[in-house]
Amino acid sequence: MKSVLIGVGQAGGKLARELVEYDERMGFGAVRGAVGINTAKADLRDLPFETVLVGQDRVKGQGVGGDNELGAEVMQSDIQEVLASLDGRVTAGTESILVVAGLGGGTGSGGAPVVTKELKRIYDVPVYGLGILPGRDEGALYQVNAGRSLKTFVREADSLLLVDNDAFRSAGESVTEGFDSINQEIAKRVGLLLASGESVEGVAESVVDSSEIINTLRNGGIAALGYASAEAAPDAEGNINTVMSTTRRALLTGSSLPDATDADAALVVVAGEQDAIPRKGVERARRWVEEETGSLQVRGGDFPLSSGRLATLILLGGVERSDRLEAFMQRAKDAEKEEETTPERASDPGAQWANDELDDLL
Repeated sequence: MKSVLIGVGQAGGKLARELVEYDERMGFGAVRGAVGINTAKADLRDLPFETVLVGQDRVKGQGVGGDNELGAEVMQSDIQEVLASLDGRVTAGTESILVVAGLGGGTGSGGAPVVTKELKRIYDVPVYGLGILPGRDEGALYQVNAGRSLKTFVREADSLLLVDNDAFRSAGESVTEGFDSINQEIAKRVGLLLASGESVEGVAESVVDSSEIINTLRNGGIAALGYASAEAAPDAEGNINTVMSTTRRALLTGSSLPDATDADAALVVVAGEQDAIPRKGVERARRWVEEETGSLQVRGGDFPLSSGRLATLILLGGVERSDRLEAFMQRAKDAEKEEETTPERASDPGAQWANDELDDLL
């Protein structure tokens, strides 16, 4: 699927960069352009593609400080500059636009829905979102921002692919420590999805192309992406159980949104050496996903790829009923109530010194 990426905010820009680098490294050619948008000038310096600094008249290139309402306002004010950056990038060959953002901060969570809405108004290709949910320990502000952004983003996008940071965090590792590895894992999954149907080694026996992705996401709402891989046997017959094993792990333990198994539609893609992919295994995996998700719209196919491993990629469309998602929304609501009951800081900067909370030294 030939796609143009738009990274909004710090997390969105970094993940868009990782996606571009993965696509180039694998030689897929699925990413046809990228733009980074931010209110913080420093966060745009390391992006290897065109960047747009918005909100200069309001925040002077210093960011919005986690205020996603301000992030939405400045994005709306400078939206024409953002749209101008896409001139010549979204061409007749573009099959989708992917707006990438972390949902916990200010610029990404506030600005991504604004950008998505404007893109849908102008272009006639699907505009998808790739949103990153904050981890449980990232603070109340991030939870509230993500909850508000999620409700808006999913309404504006043709479909919103969600990634839960906690799904990729190693035991004992903070989210901050794991950002780079998390981005790499996301890029591998999304990069393979976008590459489906592109010109690669071999010819798939059962073709997976961009129309399969579009049809899986056609009903909109929230989507999830599962992935798992294993060493492959040299012949297809020896890999039937391997395909089934990776399919189970991709859905049950390797999903970007854990516990999301009830879906409206699904796409199962098995990637690996053409001669090592068992047609019987792919069809069996497709039927198993059909049973597990309760969906009658489960598509499947193979993706020829030069590798000594077999990988199963599962795209789920319409996973709003996920227990994990419901738990997150409740967490966001609780965080919002907590913020509402927290006493406001005194407006007088000197008031902090005129209290009895700490004893004077003298």
